[in-house]
Amino acid sequence: MSAKIEERVEEIVRGLLTDVPELELVDVEYVRERDYYLRVYIDKEGGIDIDDCQALSERLEEILDREDFIPDAYILEVSSPGLDRVLRKPRDFERDRGKQVDVTLYAPFDGKKQWTGALTDCDGKTLTLDDGIQIPMEQVSQIRLHIDF
Repeated sequence: MSAKIEERVEEIVRGLLTDVPELELVDVEYVRERDYYLRVYIDKEGGIDIDDCQALSERLEEILDREDFIPDAYILEVSSPGLDRVLRKPRDFERDRGKQVDVTLYAPFDGKKQWTGALTDCDGKTLTLDDGIQIPMEQVSQIRLHIDF
C-alpha cells in the first residue's frame, strides 16, 4: 500500500517540477512512526531554501486534497534530503558517482561491517568503491553520503 502511495505522489511531484526544472525530486517516503508521514525530499544545485519547500508543499497539498487517495491522516513534509542523504534508487547512484559514501552492512564482508570510499558504480547487484572493493547489494543495509567535518 505505501509503495503505491509513494509511486503516485512521485508521479504528481514530477509533474509539478516540470515548471521548476532546477528542482530535483530526490525521494518520497510514506511511513508510520507515531503518526503517518508523507515526506518529499527535493534538492537543487546550491541547495534548497524554505521558499522552495513551501511552494511545492502548497501545490502538492492542493492536489493531494483533491485526489484524496491516501486513506490515513498524515503529515506532509517537504524538505531537503540533508547532507548525509541515504542513497536508494538508481538515479541516486548515478548522481552521486565519485562522491564519498558510508556503507553499512548487515554482517561483516571481508572482515568489516562499515566501509567508506568513493562510489564508483552500483549496478543493482554489486556496489563498487574506488578501492576496488565490490560488495553484494544484498549485504548492504544502508548507503549514505559521507560528511567530512
